[in-house]
Amino acid sequence: MDRRWSLQGMTALVTGGTKGIGEAVVEELSMLGARVHTCARDETQLQESLRKWQAKGFQVTASVCDVSSREQREKLMETVSSLFQGKLNIFVNNAATFIVKPATEFTAEEYSFVMATNLESAFHLSQLAHPLLKASSLGSIVFISSVSGIVHTDTGSCIYGASKGIYVCIYSDSEWST
Repeated sequence: MDRRWSLQGMTALVTGGTKGIGEAVVEELSMLGARVHTCARDETQLQESLRKWQAKGFQVTASVCDVSSREQREKLMETVSSLFQGKLNIFVNNAATFIVKPATEFTAEEYSFVMATNLESAFHLSQLAHPLLKASSLGSIVFISSVSGIVHTDTGSCIYGASKGIYVCIYSDSEWST
């Protein structure tokens, strides 16, 4: 691989890293030399991904975490802090869920689950990551959003679009700014 730049010595957390965009981000950060921790709800899928990454020589660790749960988010950040000695350089808010059905058919529990996974977790995890990012003196937060947050994509639910229409916050020293 052409090494025009490197993430050697950097640490990263990627939520929802076992499939799709999250998996690609874990692999790219790893190929560039970062130590990466990822999480997912499915332990079997997480272990399969870990075996694949270890076979490639990537420095990836993982833990089971349902980001819709406040307690599990807090435990995830405690794990990350311990693994990376209280410092984090890159935080990628990627985990998301999608329920394909008309909004009029959503139960209150389904609505809450989508919002907790896609929106609340991104904000709360960013708050929890803040001290680690600040301690690294070089911290970045990346939100993986969706075109569905901006335009109707005929995918079945405006609820998903509402949960993914968050704007990007840029971490700067001790503040976030839009």
